[in-house]
Amino acid sequence: MCLSAMPTRRLGPAATIVFIMFTMAALTAACGKKGAPLPPLVRLPVAPPDLVAKRRGASVDVQFTVPAANTDGTRPANIERVDVYGFTGPATITDLQLLKHGTRIGSVDVKAPRDPNATVDADEPDSDIEPPEGPGLDQGTTAHVKEELTPASLMPVDLSKDASKSSRASASDQAFGSARTRAQLPRWGPLPDVPSRTYVLVGLNKRGRKGPLSSRVAVPLVAPPPAPSQPTIGYDETSITVTWTPPPEGAVIQAPASDDVLPARLIGAVHTTITYNVYDVSPSTPPAPLAPSSPVVSGSSLTAAEVRLTDAPLVDARFVDKRIEWGTERCYALRAVKTIGGLTVESDASPPTCEKLADTFEPAPPTGLIAVASEGAINLIWDPSNERDLAGYLVLRAVAPADTPTRVTPTPIQETTFKDTVRAGLRVLYVVEAVDKAGNVSVPSNRVEEAAR
Repeated sequence: MCLSAMPTRRLGPAATIVFIMFTMAALTAACGKKGAPLPPLVRLPVAPPDLVAKRRGASVDVQFTVPAANTDGTRPANIERVDVYGFTGPATITDLQLLKHGTRIGSVDVKAPRDPNATVDADEPDSDIEPPEGPGLDQGTTAHVKEELTPASLMPVDLSKDASKSSRASASDQAFGSARTRAQLPRWGPLPDVPSRTYVLVGLNKRGRKGPLSSRVAVPLVAPPPAPSQPTIGYDETSITVTWTPPPEGAVIQAPASDDVLPARLIGAVHTTITYNVYDVSPSTPPAPLAPSSPVVSGSSLTAAEVRLTDAPLVDARFVDKRIEWGTERCYALRAVKTIGGLTVESDASPPTCEKLADTFEPAPPTGLIAVASEGAINLIWDPSNERDLAGYLVLRAVAPADTPTRVTPTPIQETTFKDTVRAGLRVLYVVEAVDKAGNVSVPSNRVEEAAR
């Protein structure tokens, strides 16, 4: 404590007031007063972005991007894992209720920063970031969690016990940091007549504190459509055509009730459509081992078994693939897509069909062949071919009275001109053929006859 020496003689009232003010100012300037300590800054990861959930048959693939930043915009994210929750019940559930009553179907470990406070701002270069370390996926990569639907996951959660606590739940939502209270819940979501399962994600920092929740996505819990028939493949020089037979009208899409299948029920006036997705299932490099977790968790560095080729599901049972590469094997599988109440579910995959693309197509014949006689020779000229895989041209001739030309050039030539030395007065018939790199030979060009001078 800092104290000023008190005067020994008695002061008058005015002098006393001046002395007191001077003493207070001196104490303030010399000693200062230390305020209450500020709480340490706790950084939280942003809500996991790009959440997509795709239901295929009896499983759901949940895909998202691992957070790479904190809620204050700094990088790298103070994150150690992402938890994935599934909930079957009303879409009006609050965030707090969802975490309370939902099922954590999986967790994805994430590489975490060694020092969560060693961050860079959003406008600073990535080179200034100390790389996160430890097991798990890299920040900013795509992750997948697969859930196999079970009878338990199909049963709606009973929220009747929470009805009397709705006001407290709303207050708890605000304390949790949710921006989505009961009055602010999104108005999208499945129609009441369409049973659905909702998925949401949350990132946890190195101290186990939850960041903000991701957006929600839902998948329908209706029976999937039947798998399409095995596709048929046809191709030409420019494209591959995949066709299949749609299932007959009125096909059974709901199996009878059993231990693991819910009984069918009418969906009222909800409109249902059946479309198709086409997948490339060609052989590829085997995927790397999955991260040890249950259920299946993987990162974007793994080789996908299927690559969807359709930007949007097709109404017609026909798909054209322009990826022609001779000698490459192409394999295709189909999935029917059932859309109901704005939600979609895919069928199991059809049996695949594979075809190794072989160039058996002859190139177009040369055009514009003309012959110009000269002394002791005949000069040929023709228009260049537009074939992308052209290897060259073959020149054929027949000396009268023969009418069947034979090759003059044993191997293809690159030029579009040719000089043939012949005896004066000898009449000769010429044609030219195009050859591609696969060895396919075109039909002959137009015929020309000429005699050397």
